[in-house]
Amino acid sequence: MCGIAGMVMERDGVVDGSLVESLLRRLEHRGPDDRGWLAWSREGVRRGRQVPGHVPAEVLLVHRRLSILDLSEAGWQPMSTPDGRYHVTFNGEIYNFVELRERLSALGHEFRSHSDTEVLLAAFAQWGPAALNELVGMFALALLDTRDRTLLLARDFFGIKPLYFARWKGGLAFASEVKALLELPGVDRNVDAQSLYDYLRLGLSDSGRSGGLLQGVVQLPPAHYAVIDLDAPALPEPVRYWSLSGVPRVELSFGDAADRLRALFLDSIRLHLRSDVPVGAALSGGIDSSSIVMAMRELEPKLEIHTFSFIPDDERISEERWIDVVSKAAGTVQHKVRPGPEDLAADLGYLIDAQDLPFASTSMYAQHRVFRLAHEAGIKVVLDGQGADEMLGGYAVFAAARLAALLRAGRMGEAYAFARGAARLPGGRGIARSLGQFLVPAGAQAPLRYLAGERLMPGWMNRQWFTSRVPVRPLQRGRGAAALKEELVRSVTDTSLPALLRYEDRNSMAFSVESRVPFLTPQLAEFILGLPDEYLIAPDATSKAVFRRAMRGLVPDVVLDRKDKVGFATPEQRWLSALDPWVRDVIGRGTGHPVFAAGMLAAEWDAIRGGRKRFDFRLWRCLNFILWAENSAATFN
Repeated sequence: MCGIAGMVMERDGVVDGSLVESLLRRLEHRGPDDRGWLAWSREGVRRGRQVPGHVPAEVLLVHRRLSILDLSEAGWQPMSTPDGRYHVTFNGEIYNFVELRERLSALGHEFRSHSDTEVLLAAFAQWGPAALNELVGMFALALLDTRDRTLLLARDFFGIKPLYFARWKGGLAFASEVKALLELPGVDRNVDAQSLYDYLRLGLSDSGRSGGLLQGVVQLPPAHYAVIDLDAPALPEPVRYWSLSGVPRVELSFGDAADRLRALFLDSIRLHLRSDVPVGAALSGGIDSSSIVMAMRELEPKLEIHTFSFIPDDERISEERWIDVVSKAAGTVQHKVRPGPEDLAADLGYLIDAQDLPFASTSMYAQHRVFRLAHEAGIKVVLDGQGADEMLGGYAVFAAARLAALLRAGRMGEAYAFARGAARLPGGRGIARSLGQFLVPAGAQAPLRYLAGERLMPGWMNRQWFTSRVPVRPLQRGRGAAALKEELVRSVTDTSLPALLRYEDRNSMAFSVESRVPFLTPQLAEFILGLPDEYLIAPDATSKAVFRRAMRGLVPDVVLDRKDKVGFATPEQRWLSALDPWVRDVIGRGTGHPVFAAGMLAAEWDAIRGGRKRFDFRLWRCLNFILWAENSAATFN
């Protein structure tokens, strides 16, 4: 787990050493254990840790190391093949590197280290880009091929690890974080209007190729690679190497499917436990994180497991009871953090800089504190449950999609039974609110949303600024018999998971902690999304049905039988109310932004404070955007 960056010069030239130092400094939190750079030109290769005043380079690779596998000097990066053809800077972990090394050794490759990076290099030397489909892991990498004069950029199947690129005055550049690219002169800082609308109004971020709010910085999409021709360097065109579209249906009984899912899950946990440093777990008390902790104990009976938990100062959303149940069952060393609104105010500047881009709610601060807790305990690797909700149907919107599919198929008896079950769930109202998105024709959604008080262009947004730049449109939902699967895939690839993975990556790396997400492997995803709808969301609307069954006997029944879903929640309205002077100050600082209607944001806050309007996350998105725009020196042309 590391931070990477690099440059492709438009012509053979000399890189200012101060720019290289800026990249290394900006990424230090991602890899405080070591540093390295490699410069390649027609004169050959230069490399080192200390940067001279000027570096002759056609291509420059930069690396900050967080040592997790093979802590020796043999794992130093950027790393090269023995013949000098390939050079790589790599961020992530290849969990199946042991098995791959055995296969590659049989093919004649020799290894001098125990690092997954060396295995990665040999895999590309053997199979080229096809090596990507052989990997189980999370990764972002840049691979220089000096013979073919190309630089290949690649990102893992789900986008767990980030990779952005931009044009700057010297050519092209790439980096793990946007803030590193903004260290380079000439990067376009103008705000992308469509991305901003999607974030402020719909709460969407990190999806698609833009992956952010600046026009001049784009991300390599998950499950893609791109090749830059060094003789004609240009912004690369991504190539998809893996997809969840058209996953074949799994033909197994419910019981057999649960058994198979249990085996796949345990195997993924086994691979994710590979580390040369201690491994802990984030524990929220929900089914997903509890399953990870109990699986760790099942596989490693003598392992000292440290768990890290956020406890809100609001009993209505606290899951401390369930956290304690799981911790006791697994015999873990517990660590808990209980931040309040004053902590949020004190840490917000650091959090915004760490996150790199705006974020949807203050729950990101709770996660931020969990990873700080892990760092303070000396744990460098933490397992977490991201992706389970998106694949197993853990949100109310997925139950709404399932119900809509039954209704559209004319299966009224099943739909009635499902609706009755949903009505008894704590999140039943959310299901009802989401149902219309799947049943109402797309063209009719805008007027209906207006009648419900959910206008596509709320009064606090500057209608003229947005409509002159982008089409204003509602979020599209699936409407056929496959509505549930369409919504699950969309949540994994576009609407939900990309943002959650960015939050997780930045929050963990801010404290030099490697966060691993064992639900997110191609094998698990393809199996889960190939299951029948009723295996994921049961006929009585119980979510994650097959996974609950798979975890019986492993996870305490009292946790598996939970029907409520709290999520990683903070008492956001109460926190912001307690910070009223600060909220008003931020709103005042945003008055000059052309994206907001004059005076309307303050009026919106007054209405919420006075109980005349329902609180939702949109207010936080506005506050966060104002602070981010200041921090990144964004422009609004």
